Amino acid sequence: MALKPGDGGSVEISPTGWVAEQAQLYEESGGTKGTTLHGAPCLLLDYVGRRTGAVRRTVLIYGRDGDDYLIVASKGGSDDHPLWYLNLVDQPDVSIRVGTERFPAHAETLSPEEKARVWPHLVEVFPPYADYQKKTERDIPVVRLRHTDR
Repeated sequence: MALKPGDGGSVEISPTGWVAEQAQLYEESGGTKGTTLHGAPCLLLDYVGRRTGAVRRTVLIYGRDGDDYLIVASKGGSDDHPLWYLNLVDQPDVSIRVGTERFPAHAETLSPEEKARVWPHLVEVFPPYADYQKKTERDIPVVRLRHTDR
């Protein structure tokens, strides 16, 4: 299923309370409120559930690499990948909202070399990422979101 912005239909927001509240504020304000978390910039990620086919939404901190957006599948340093990441691996076509702009994007997990290059920038954007990586033996994936309408 190709996910396109403005398709309409229902979107399931994260069941995590603070994420749901921030996602709702972000979307209802048209991207003018709820755009940061602990001082770091956030985006809304709409993706397709790999088992249900439902469109889901979460809020994620992002960094930049040129025109692309970078998100970190940290799950706070858990030994398991976040569910949104598993869904992106199966269905990499997503929709994101960054501020007032919403657009389609393609998600791709970075290679170890690419991750090593951008990781210092991501830790600068959100310093706890360094501690999250130390908490787990799992290599925390970094995902590139590339605008597909350009």
